[in-house]
Amino acid sequence: MEQTLLNIGFGSSVVAERVVAIVSPNSAPMKRLKDDAKEEKRLVDATHGRKTRAIIVMDSNHVVLSAIQSETISQRYATLKESK
Repeated sequence: MEQTLLNIGFGSSVVAERVVAIVSPNSAPMKRLKDDAKEEKRLVDATHGRKTRAIIVMDSNHVVLSAIQSETISQRYATLKESK
């Protein structure tokens, strides 16, 4: 069973098949989503101390923070899907 990894920046990756959504962190619902995940210990911070520019929601209910723009991650995700 081969898994395709999606580069989310600065040496971090997630399994592309498990991504549910890639969103911008600027809206109030996304901030609430992030805060709830942190409170429930489902938050994975892959920003390496940089500003959060994308929130990735996984099918395991985990929320991953990335310092790469959500548009860039979405393009990488689309490229991976096209190559399959």
